[in-house]
Amino acid sequence: MKTIKVVAAIIIHENKVFATQRGYGEFEGGWEFPGGKVEPGETPQEALAREIMEELDTQIEVGELLDTVEYDYPKFHLSMDCFLCTIKSGHLVLKEHEAARWLTRETLDSVDWLPADLSLIGKLTAREW
Repeated sequence: MKTIKVVAAIIIHENKVFATQRGYGEFEGGWEFPGGKVEPGETPQEALAREIMEELDTQIEVGELLDTVEYDYPKFHLSMDCFLCTIKSGHLVLKEHEAARWLTRETLDSVDWLPADLSLIGKLTAREW
C-alpha cells in the first residue's frame, strides 16, 4: 500500500482551534486540520509553513509536534505529523477549503472530522490550550 506523508497545523488562537472543511477531492465535505504533502527536501515544519501560506494566505509559527497519526485509508496509508501552531501574520483566507470554523474545547466534536484527524481530538481535549 502506498504511503502518503503529510503535515497538519493545529492552529490555536484565544482558546480556539481552527478547523477546515475540504472543498475538493475524494474526501470533500469532511473536516480536517489544514496542511498538505511534504515535498522532497523539505522538513515537516517547512512543508507545513508553506502549505498554510498557500492554502490560507497566513504565516504560522510551527510549534510542538502533538502526534504522528498513522491511518490506513482504503487506497493508501497516511502518515501525518500534527503540529501545534500559532498565527504570526495573515487572516486565514480560504483558498481551497469549503468552510472553516474556530472550535472551542466543548465544540471540537461538532464537525464531521475525517478519520485520521478524528484521532487527534482526544489528545487535544486532554491538554491545556
